[in-house]
Amino acid sequence: MQRLGKVMHLSVSKNLILKAESLTDIGATVTDNNLRKIGKVGDVFGNVEAPYISVRLNVKDPEKYVGQVLYTLEA
Repeated sequence: MQRLGKVMHLSVSKNLILKAESLTDIGATVTDNNLRKIGKVGDVFGNVEAPYISVRLNVKDPEKYVGQVLYTLEA
């Protein structure tokens, strides 16, 4: 399990935006701290030295993840 980063906010298009602590491949599975699958990496964007990650969700209550740290199972 690899720490991806902390969720900054929910975008207008209902994706979670994370401040990246580590990078992973687009399409990688994203989980919460209980290993519950919540979505997949949709995009990596921003400054190369301080990137952000967009997560496409498959959960009904995405607002509860704002402020939480998310993880990926892929290294």
